[in-house]
Amino acid sequence: MTVRVESVDPVKKKTEALCFFVSEKSEEPFGLPNLDKMLQLGIRQACKETKGKIGSISVVHTHQIIPAQRIIIVGIGPRHKITHEQVRLAAGKIAKKTSEMGLSEICLVIPDRFPLKTKVAANSAIEGVHLASYSFDKYKPDKKQKTPSLTLLATGREKVSDIISRAQTVSDGVIYARSIANLPPNECNPEQLASFAKSLAAKSNLKCTILSKSELKQKGFGGISAVGQGSKNEPKLIILEYSGKKGEKPILIVGKAVTFDTGGISLKPADKMDEMKFDKCGGCTVLGIMKAVAGLNLPVNLVGIIPSVENMPGGESYRPGDIIRLYGGKTAEILNTDAEGRLILFDALSYGIKTYSPKEVIDFATLTGACIVALGTNVAGLVSNNKKIAERIIRASERTGEQVWQLPINDDYMEMIKSDYAEIKNVGPGRVAGTITAAAFLANAVGNTPWAHFDIAGTAWIQTGSKDKSYNPKGATGFGVRLILDYLSNP
Repeated sequence: MTVRVESVDPVKKKTEALCFFVSEKSEEPFGLPNLDKMLQLGIRQACKETKGKIGSISVVHTHQIIPAQRIIIVGIGPRHKITHEQVRLAAGKIAKKTSEMGLSEICLVIPDRFPLKTKVAANSAIEGVHLASYSFDKYKPDKKQKTPSLTLLATGREKVSDIISRAQTVSDGVIYARSIANLPPNECNPEQLASFAKSLAAKSNLKCTILSKSELKQKGFGGISAVGQGSKNEPKLIILEYSGKKGEKPILIVGKAVTFDTGGISLKPADKMDEMKFDKCGGCTVLGIMKAVAGLNLPVNLVGIIPSVENMPGGESYRPGDIIRLYGGKTAEILNTDAEGRLILFDALSYGIKTYSPKEVIDFATLTGACIVALGTNVAGLVSNNKKIAERIIRASERTGEQVWQLPINDDYMEMIKSDYAEIKNVGPGRVAGTITAAAFLANAVGNTPWAHFDIAGTAWIQTGSKDKSYNPKGATGFGVRLILDYLSNP
């Protein structure tokens, strides 16, 4: 997407769409210039129609009174509640509206006296337009959505041009994660996912290592090996390394990538099983983060590990009742083969901590349906053993609009996954605290390493009950990419 910043008087700007934000209970949008009286009346009427409600939109044709062909007014909510997210949502709404109208450009006014700092508003607006302009149309070549160019008319004193590249790079990371997550399982199995990682590494100055099925078995990755053994598509462990700061321990980011999850022997219901292509979203989030971190040249050291399998029923599949030995030697009793994500994550976390001695660990996984029951489809579950990390994540969440809610973890939950026949079992007692007991299983791999776990089962793709966000089209959302990039940029 082409983005530029100008300080031109809006009255003099020649464009297809001159766009303004308006807050609730206001008859004038932010940055309204001295226009012809008839045109001002039309704009005030449009403001009344939108009522300033977030996402409401109205179009006023200028009839050649000014060079702009039309003025678009978009609601941004109450003035005292305008946040990064409100700007992002309103800008996304503009992008969708201009696309429906077949326009190729957007000119958005961000005035000096706006409730947010000009740079903050500009960054959010770029993200909103860029992300809303994405659509997964790989298999619909005749329905490709055109990405409009964006011009920001920023009249404030802050220099805005230096944030353009960052906002676009972050958005590109999200779109990259979405594009892979949206791929059907016949086009993205573990081997193909590994190929995407190799290609990304070659283009982004990353080091890439892929462990094959035989290497995984030989090195003791019992969880990944067990889950992947029922499919003809062999499991892979994908490792990406980024070096941006000498002499500092890395941050480890791990993402679950089950490229298709039938549940294995504990077969899932047929209804909505097609959505199980999204069980790789945690791994795709890691790919999007690694791409953006390299593009931004952030001064951090980062290791991304993606355990990737296909969970299928068959003669070679692992079974309920099996006892397997996870990476590092801990034994696990299998009670349900559909609780496979925690097994492959355990291996990846144990390996990453042993190999890289990271200063902290973050993992992403579409892990439990229990998380959707508890928090719905708009908020991700967060479990952490470190107060400072959790607080930083929550602040990043507030800035990015990627909502999280912290759940507790203590010895009582750790007791729930102790097994009568092995050291731990892969599900807790019944349906009690399902999200937390899954995290407790992972806590056995993490030990005392500072750690944050995201259960993104509800937020990784648009589902029934998902909040309508203008910048999140149907399909994968790329949840977590923007949040972690904000987290890494604000230590």
